Amino acid sequence: MTHPFLPVLMIFIMAGLFAGAFLGLSSILGPKKPSKSKGSTYECGIEPVGAARDRFSVKFFLVAILFILFDVEVVFLFPWAILYRDFIAQGMGLVMLIEMAMFLLILVLGLAYVWRKGALDWK
Repeated sequence: MTHPFLPVLMIFIMAGLFAGAFLGLSSILGPKKPSKSKGSTYECGIEPVGAARDRFSVKFFLVAILFILFDVEVVFLFPWAILYRDFIAQGMGLVMLIEMAMFLLILVLGLAYVWRKGALDWK
């Protein structure tokens, strides 16, 4: 009798072999004619302007961090919403509802603080 994960291991090995074979073949058989246009930076079809080390506004990074923060909030809301019926069946529905309301209240207060400080204004 074979191990139950042997087919999965064989698929991983075959996938690695195929990927390696095709990468190797493309590097051996592919055309190799470097040119100035092939070596230039391509950014969304627009020629790059300025240096690569230009500074960005801190607000750009702040908005990105806030996006990640509220994205993580949604990640916590989905499992809670799915398990809420089980919490109700165990008699913990009100407790879990209050805990999630406190979690959301803290996030909303944080958003209000950031908004009032003007961190979301793009001036």
